[in-house]
Amino acid sequence: MARKVLVSTPPTGRTAAQGEPGTATKVSAVPETSSSPGPGLTAVLRLVRLAFHAGFLLLLAIATARVWLTHPTGTTGWLAAAGAALLAVVYGSGAALRHALHRRWLAMSWLAAVTAVWAALLAISPDFSWLAFPLFFLHLHLLRGVHALIAVVAVTALVVTAQGWRTGTWSVGMVLGPIIGAGVAVIITWGYAAIYAENQRRQALIDDLTRTRAELATTQHQAGVAAERERLAREIHDTLAQGLSSIILLLRAAETALPPEADKARARITEAHRTAADNLDEARRFVRDLRPPSLSDAGLPQALDRLCQNTARETGTDCRLLTNGAPVALPSGYEVALLRAAQTSLSNVTRHAAATTAVVTLGYLDTEVTLDIYDDGTGFDPTTVRPAPDGSGYGLTGLRERITALGGSMAVESAPGDGTAVAIRLPLTPEEIR
Repeated sequence: MARKVLVSTPPTGRTAAQGEPGTATKVSAVPETSSSPGPGLTAVLRLVRLAFHAGFLLLLAIATARVWLTHPTGTTGWLAAAGAALLAVVYGSGAALRHALHRRWLAMSWLAAVTAVWAALLAISPDFSWLAFPLFFLHLHLLRGVHALIAVVAVTALVVTAQGWRTGTWSVGMVLGPIIGAGVAVIITWGYAAIYAENQRRQALIDDLTRTRAELATTQHQAGVAAERERLAREIHDTLAQGLSSIILLLRAAETALPPEADKARARITEAHRTAADNLDEARRFVRDLRPPSLSDAGLPQALDRLCQNTARETGTDCRLLTNGAPVALPSGYEVALLRAAQTSLSNVTRHAAATTAVVTLGYLDTEVTLDIYDDGTGFDPTTVRPAPDGSGYGLTGLRERITALGGSMAVESAPGDGTAVAIRLPLTPEEIR
């Protein structure tokens, strides 16, 4: 009988009136959690519930048979049989119509009726004391906290009183037996409550891990697509575009070096110059199309300002952009790297720092372009940061590798409780400015 309650007792001992899953108003029902059990588990829970009901009715039948056999004549046997039939009907109606007992007052009325009929049978014969054990679980399952304990104590007192009154004598076993049974029922119920709560926490952890893995896969896919687009843009810019620029320069020089009478050669060179220029424009357009969307229709300062506004609107953090120096046109790789650095840093601020203020500073100096991201959050120890087994924690590492590949440098200054500052430097030479 204890196995039934191990299935149906809610972890907190609260009822459906409070909106808890697996509540007690479904008499002897399997608790309904946020994660539906699988077909195999559902079958097991249904079998346990049926076993509990069968056990209750079996104990009732055994007790009735004992009374009938010990009182073959007189009214005692008939009263016991009639009371047992009534208890079977009352109990069976609640078990069969458990889905209709969502309302607390109906469940309490059903429990009171079962207990009252059982108490009447107990007054007829102490043989019905055997039903006290499943009744312990019903009260612990349907009642709240201290009320459940009071009900268990009352049932135990009725059993002890009925046995002593019928026999006219008292013994240690007569008192300790019901008390031990009640104690075992309470311990089993509380033990299951702890197991159930731990199971719910683990299920929530599994759900969160599954969701995180899906988000990570999506993020990695998007990052891979963006990285490939950036690689293609760099390759086209550094090979085709540069080569076409050189061809145009050479054709212009050749056209200048031709004698005045070489009209036919000049026409061919002019045609070649026009074709190379058109292809150079196409290559540059292709490079622009491969840039991140936030840089497609605006420069780096505008993209960073939009990023700060979105961060402030979505998280409530006071995020703003400061610009120092006169903006100059930067290589596509520089703009993409600096934008990704700001996105990664502000993402870390949002997820980990619990900051109230974040400041992004973009600086145009004579020999370098700088980007500083500061927040007043909780901070951390940069020497202890390592990539996690689940694939997280690579943000700063990947950012550092990107900046280093462009010949720049990156420094992270932080300490627990002192906020965080990320400083990025990229060299700026006349060759880098387009």
